[in-house]
Amino acid sequence: MEFDALLLSRIQFGFVIAFHILFPAFTIGLAAFLAVCEGLWLRTKKDVYKRLYLHWVKIFALAFAMGVVSGVVMSYQFGTNWSVFSEKTGSVMGPLLGYEVLTAFFLEATFLGVMLFGWNKVGRKLHFFATCAVAVGTSVSAFWILSANSWMQTPAGFAIDPVTGNFYATDWLAVIFNPSFPSRLVHMLLAAYVTTAAVVLAAGAWQTLFKTSTEPTRMQMRMAALTLAVLMPVQIWAGHWSGEVAHHYQPAKIAAMEGWCETREVQPTILIAWPANTECGLEGIGIPGTSSVLFSTDEPLKGLDAFAASETPPVWPVFWSFRIMVGAGLIMLLLGFWGLFLWARGRIDKPGLFHWIAVPSGSLGFIAVITGWMVAEIGRQPYTVYGVLRTADSLSPVTAGQVATSLLVFMVVYAIIFTAGSIYMARIATRGFADDGFEPLDRAPGTPLGVVREPAMIPPVPEGASHV
Repeated sequence: MEFDALLLSRIQFGFVIAFHILFPAFTIGLAAFLAVCEGLWLRTKKDVYKRLYLHWVKIFALAFAMGVVSGVVMSYQFGTNWSVFSEKTGSVMGPLLGYEVLTAFFLEATFLGVMLFGWNKVGRKLHFFATCAVAVGTSVSAFWILSANSWMQTPAGFAIDPVTGNFYATDWLAVIFNPSFPSRLVHMLLAAYVTTAAVVLAAGAWQTLFKTSTEPTRMQMRMAALTLAVLMPVQIWAGHWSGEVAHHYQPAKIAAMEGWCETREVQPTILIAWPANTECGLEGIGIPGTSSVLFSTDEPLKGLDAFAASETPPVWPVFWSFRIMVGAGLIMLLLGFWGLFLWARGRIDKPGLFHWIAVPSGSLGFIAVITGWMVAEIGRQPYTVYGVLRTADSLSPVTAGQVATSLLVFMVVYAIIFTAGSIYMARIATRGFADDGFEPLDRAPGTPLGVVREPAMIPPVPEGASHV
């Protein structure tokens, strides 16, 4: 393997986006969680929801900031490393990314300050509206980014200028709502929600094991377990939907994901594989004849032998990334049902094996997001715009030394800044609620909540305050 400018540029972009995607995935889900908590507080008047909001909004602010910074760095690479791609597809990709700024980013920027600093300066309803606006803004951002990325996966509604070779849109609705966009948007939004639920559950499990047990701790564990139990089955369905779309439009990706070496009428589901002296380089153990359950088609299922070697993605990264993603999702599904079972038995608040497993499982959502992204992006190779523009033809005129130098700088800076930020967020998430400025809740059930003082950062809104 030669580490030329093309491979190094792909590694650099993959490294930067792997860091970036973690933060939007977390903030999309966390913004929705905060909106639910504040809405429940306004409806029920129970301080436990307010305490959850005030606790997690600090983490949201940090994650949002790091997501913005890492996203800006990523966008610069379109000019530094992929200028030919930018030149050829700019008439299509540029407006999609611009719409994200004009809609989602402006919405978030307008109401984020009210959400973070307006707790005692605006009425409760207006503050709740600001929280909901930020939550909607994060989802709208995902809408446009997924639309642009999905267009690269299943391009539609465009033509190519025969003189310049540049792309231009002929039907913007077809560009935006391209064939893979609906399934991928649903899949990504659900991934964000379950990723956040796994983090909230892990924080609650840590607090149960090592900190003072409080009412917010118990409540956040119940909310997280319920979210995982309800949304993970829907996420599995959404993943299957996305796979069926990919099977129709990107059969080489599916062949690599499933480890299908040969074209057959009915394919097995490969569970595990190993390197072998075969045409596609692997052999495996699977469940025979199960492809008919996964893919609805009367045609033979194409294996890697149906495509030229120059038209197939790298098999091993796609094959194993897919299995890691599925495995992480199944564990989160198990944790959700396990948590509901313990909740029904009245044992979810008692330290045990569930809590010890839930703590490291807080990373599973992030692992699933990164490996899922690897399946989508590596599986699209050797194209940037699938079937139309090859990755090798999208590269800037840069040397391997230039890319290697910038990659090294990115790795050092990211390792320092984002590692420190992530550790700080983890410390806030796991420190518990006994030190949040409220009275600990280790008391008999039914005892009214006794508030000693409000957190100094975000004072309360008096009961009779104006809602304007």
